[in-house]
Amino acid sequence: MDAVLIQTIAIAALPVIFAITLHEAAHGYAARHFGDPTAWLAGRISLNPARHIDPIGTLLVPGVILAMSYMAAGSAMLFGWAKPVPVNFGQLRHPKRDMLWVAAAGPATNLLMAIGWAAMFKFNLAISPHVFTVPLAEMSRIGLNVNLVLMVLNLLPLPPLDGGRIAVSLLPYPAAVRFAALERWGFPVLLVLMFTGILGDVMGPFVALFRHLIILLFQLN
Repeated sequence: MDAVLIQTIAIAALPVIFAITLHEAAHGYAARHFGDPTAWLAGRISLNPARHIDPIGTLLVPGVILAMSYMAAGSAMLFGWAKPVPVNFGQLRHPKRDMLWVAAAGPATNLLMAIGWAAMFKFNLAISPHVFTVPLAEMSRIGLNVNLVLMVLNLLPLPPLDGGRIAVSLLPYPAAVRFAALERWGFPVLLVLMFTGILGDVMGPFVALFRHLIILLFQLN
């Protein structure tokens, strides 16, 4: 395997694992706050990524996609998932209303992590050059991009993505029931959109917008 590719995977591993797993942990924290202890009882309310890692979705799939995209185009593309945190929406104090906050907790965490990685990049620029300067800058760049991609992806109004849950929470009850019924088709639709390139076309402008805003915030130009 190409040495540069191995180095890229090693540098990307930490931000990718945290982006995927802490997203799920945030759902569990929010669910417990609003009255559902299911994730807590299952031991899934933890900042320990090992509790949320799915061997296939968190390790194998991102690694394979990263390697294939790098060999095909010389650039990194990432996609993956963690073990979903169990949430019993019926146990929330106000199920329909609180569903919004439980769903939004994941993307909000990705946004906070993106800002954190941008701050790390800024800090890295401010200190004297050292042996970790280049790897840390690349790790920060990957962390920023991965978290923004996951945030925008999960905010798409497509059940079972977080954006779909948010839409169900906001819609009037009859429409919400009909919209929630589309969940069984959500993942196949997502795959079709991804492999046809439509998903990238839809997400690209939003990812670029948030990246631009964060770059302006930290004056990284």
